[in-house]
Amino acid sequence: MINITLQSVLALGLALLFVTAGLHKLRSAARFNAQLAEYKLLPQSLVAPGGYLLAVLEILLAPALLLPATRPYAGLLAAALLGLYGIAIAINLARGRDYIDCGCGDTPQLLSPWLLLRNAVLAGGALLTTLPAPTTSFAWSDLLIAVPAFLVVCLVYLVAEQLLENASVLREWSQLRD
Repeated sequence: MINITLQSVLALGLALLFVTAGLHKLRSAARFNAQLAEYKLLPQSLVAPGGYLLAVLEILLAPALLLPATRPYAGLLAAALLGLYGIAIAINLARGRDYIDCGCGDTPQLLSPWLLLRNAVLAGGALLTTLPAPTTSFAWSDLLIAVPAFLVVCLVYLVAEQLLENASVLREWSQLRD
């Protein structure tokens, strides 16, 4: 069993992450498809449909994570999707292709083991949303814990993302100077 407040905070955070990521992929489809093609894991003919499918899947995950009835399935799918992204990153790191952009957002982030760790943590959070929660409903008093907890989760994620972006910029800068 998992605390309903913790599960709700995780589900809300993941929903926000997936809806913004999916919308970004749709808004910047050409750029995302170029990033996806750089992974060299799909035939070129499947890159555009694959990019569209990933974007739509991420957007659909958001409401499914928020609804208690669909949350366990959405949590499993979210963990699997994050795992798939991690596998794609790991394959390219093993190939020595750490110079490509992960495709995670607006600011370029080069592939690194830290992205694998980030995806593993996010997948772990997604798996926690699949655990059974007490049948008690979410009470208004739970907001006293949920709101600050959600804000802390968002802040930690944003700081981690900024650190990853900074590391990518520093790595590119240092490679240019060599």
